[in-house]
Amino acid sequence: MADYPLSAAAIKSEFKRAGIHFVVALPDRVTSHHLLKGLIADPEYKVVQVCKEDEGVSICSGLYAAGHKSVLMMQYTGFLDSINSIRGIAVEGKFPVCIVVGLLGKEPDVEPAKSKKYGVKIIEPICDVMGIEHCLIERDSDAPKIYSAIEKSFANSSPSAILIGREPR
Repeated sequence: MADYPLSAAAIKSEFKRAGIHFVVALPDRVTSHHLLKGLIADPEYKVVQVCKEDEGVSICSGLYAAGHKSVLMMQYTGFLDSINSIRGIAVEGKFPVCIVVGLLGKEPDVEPAKSKKYGVKIIEPICDVMGIEHCLIERDSDAPKIYSAIEKSFANSSPSAILIGREPR
């Protein structure tokens, strides 16, 4: 699948470059098949699977307090469901929770704000209102944004959202 625009390998490479060894995740249909399963199988990563996304916000914050870097993977519906935890812990508590958000149903090469999926359309404005830096990843050429987002999040002790606009292969 060399011609597919986004690979799980490119995302994993950026996680590794940023020093991520913990991945907290609630499986979602955008990132589970190739990315999450690949992370689970990779001995360099410790994957903590959660039942609710807001649990992941607390776990990532606890990992940070213990001196570890992590990312939190979820679908956009879980992001919307966990807004209060993100607000209270990550934004107001100033924890560098790096949230990898699968944008299920987003049309390829369409900006999230122009998606026909209402839930996808409102993710960036919500991030903007909450002061959460965000970036869209749809191609391997976008992957370096992941490293930058993680580094900035930890340097500023603030949350970030890495929006995955298509299923990685």
